[in-house]
Amino acid sequence: MNAKAHILVIRLSAMGDVAMTVPVLLALTQHYPELKITVLTRAFFTPMFSQMSNVTVFEADVKGAHKGLLGLWNLYKALKKMRFDAVADLHNVLRSNVLKPLFRLDLVPFYQIDKGRNEKRALTARKNKVFAQLRTTHQRYADVFSQMGYPIQLEKTTLLKKETLSGNRAKLLYPGNKKIIGIAPFAAFEGKEYPITQMGEVIKGLKDKGDYKIFLFGGGTEEKRRLDQFADGKDCVNTIGQLGFAEELALISNLDVMLAMDSGNAHLAAMCGIPTVTLWGVTHPFAGFAPFGQQAHTLVADRHEFPLIPTSVYGNKAPEGYEKAIASIAPQTVVDKILELSVT
Repeated sequence: MNAKAHILVIRLSAMGDVAMTVPVLLALTQHYPELKITVLTRAFFTPMFSQMSNVTVFEADVKGAHKGLLGLWNLYKALKKMRFDAVADLHNVLRSNVLKPLFRLDLVPFYQIDKGRNEKRALTARKNKVFAQLRTTHQRYADVFSQMGYPIQLEKTTLLKKETLSGNRAKLLYPGNKKIIGIAPFAAFEGKEYPITQMGEVIKGLKDKGDYKIFLFGGGTEEKRRLDQFADGKDCVNTIGQLGFAEELALISNLDVMLAMDSGNAHLAAMCGIPTVTLWGVTHPFAGFAPFGQQAHTLVADRHEFPLIPTSVYGNKAPEGYEKAIASIAPQTVVDKILELSVT
């Protein structure tokens, strides 16, 4: 493959999955600096790629202009004008599979991720479960580029640099001599979310130390309301409604430690090289979704008490009695892990 090729990378959603492309694209462009990369994804995710000069974002407006078969045809026509040398489909869903034959008709090589669906079904099975570490999503992304003729070494990747906030937003970063801890306590499904009362114990445990400034992350009115009970405006700040996405990324890049669920915020921190503690309930890092370089900092629910874990890949399926399995992770265990990482 041409070292100066123009490659289309498809990864439409969700935020965590898109964030996981960042370490891989950093490795790719560091190994092959003359490549030109266009990422087909939501415009909202553009700030993730702002530090990569040879990576641009093409908006996939899947709920508007690119909705349905006609919309995908219009999307293909727009992409065709950009004269890609190859396509790396890191999503492998219905939309990208509609685009695949169109590109191939134009003799544009089209490479797709192997999601390991059969392995994941075995990992999450209730009977005859095969409990074993699968290839990580980052490795699966990298495999696509290896197939294209661009092998990369993920372990040598230089991650995103610390960014700065400006103006009034910069005041958020003034912790004095305190360590800066981020906490993102929410997830898409109940089985992936640490009980808010126990998270309150974690926050109190950190505040009682007196050495930390805590930033709480989330989105929406209801999540803001739930986090306001912990925020004091000084040592514990609720960021919801205060920052745009680019500013949020800048703040995350300045953290000393991030605590998150099996969710997007964990991957946003990891792509900046921030030590990231993740809590796992009905999902498990063996499915391959641990944040980049942070496998050692995963805290999982008690599998002796809940042996069917992982019950699903995405956390959307939980047998009766498993909904709160994540609560088996003691708050003090979480605090101790954060303290351990914050002094290294």
